[in-house]
Amino acid sequence: MKIIYFVGTAGSGKSTLVSTYRSWLLERGIDVAVLNLDPGADALPYEADVDIREWVSMNEVMDEYALGPNGAQVVAADLMALNVKKLVEAVDGMRSTFLLVDTPGQLELFAFRESSNVIMEALGKERSMTAYLLDPMLCRSPNGFISSLVLSSLVQFRLGVPMINILTKTDTVDRETVERMILWHSDEYALYSDLSDESADPSTVVGQELYKAVEGLGMFGDVLAASSETGEGMEGIYAAAGQTFFGGDDPDTDSD
Repeated sequence: MKIIYFVGTAGSGKSTLVSTYRSWLLERGIDVAVLNLDPGADALPYEADVDIREWVSMNEVMDEYALGPNGAQVVAADLMALNVKKLVEAVDGMRSTFLLVDTPGQLELFAFRESSNVIMEALGKERSMTAYLLDPMLCRSPNGFISSLVLSSLVQFRLGVPMINILTKTDTVDRETVERMILWHSDEYALYSDLSDESADPSTVVGQELYKAVEGLGMFGDVLAASSETGEGMEGIYAAAGQTFFGGDDPDTDSD
């Protein structure tokens, strides 16, 4: 079973994309399971096959440690690692082609805490990849886009598994803006040109320096445009996962 972790900033559309992609796979006869790793989720748009909330309750954490919601999120993230054996036992009993993992709404709770590394190692990093969600509301400007790309590169560095970038919620912005953001990701010179055209304030100077860093890391390339509302991009995610895990072959024909 191959594992795809959906990671992104709060509001980038992780849960809804997991739900839409799950439905897309099931409609095509591809067996898929979902693991919810967000202990603070009030409601989910899908039925989780394994849910961390069975072992880590936000309300119980708040009561036991006398914490508010933000502090409880941090403690809960670490408590997930303490329940990793239960997670592994639940996942090991599955025989699906893919396991989609919905990570906490706050990016830092998963990408920048050691508990995430513990969980990913236990579930199997060698069979994992990350789908990083770029929120178009945060990256419509050149400075916003390069900031989001820097964050994406940091997440890849922290998690240490293959990653694809997905521009989500494309139905919420006009098509011209979507095409421009796709161009920025595939053509670094177009992004640098637009960065240079912005007003010469300190943020633009910083943006240009960040651009050089991202360029040096080789982070530019293809980005997938996706919408949970319209279903755009689901085939692209499937193709990217197939390329990562199976070298482009159909997973149903894979001998493993």
